[in-house]
Amino acid sequence: MEPRISLITLGVNDLTESIGFYQQLGLPRYDFDSDAVAFFDLQGSWLGLYPKRALGEDAGVEFGRADKSPFTLAHNLSSREAVDRVMAEALSAGATLIKPPQETFWGGYSGYFSDPDGFLWELAHVPHFWIGPEENKRL
Repeated sequence: MEPRISLITLGVNDLTESIGFYQQLGLPRYDFDSDAVAFFDLQGSWLGLYPKRALGEDAGVEFGRADKSPFTLAHNLSSREAVDRVMAEALSAGATLIKPPQETFWGGYSGYFSDPDGFLWELAHVPHFWIGPEENKRL
């Protein structure tokens, strides 16, 4: 796994209110054709806003539980094979498999693991746009 976080996704209660808040802070919103999720460019990584319930459903967890925080850290990779390889590395290091890598409804490929403290990581290949260092871009 490369030493970077591509995306921090917050599970929010009110998407419209959260979008307005981060826009008022001056964060540049990525022009993305969706009313279900929002992205902001953080100059090297991204901030994602996703309804809390939908984020939990995507990860296959219930965020109402005390051991689950309503956010995920994402590590985006250049291919599906890389997602599978890094997932195997994480599991070998002691991670807990939450959701095996699989095709997504949004046209990508992703899976989730949690670290020893229960923090969720998403490993993803996003064929629509690259999130990460330019030298690793292979769409």
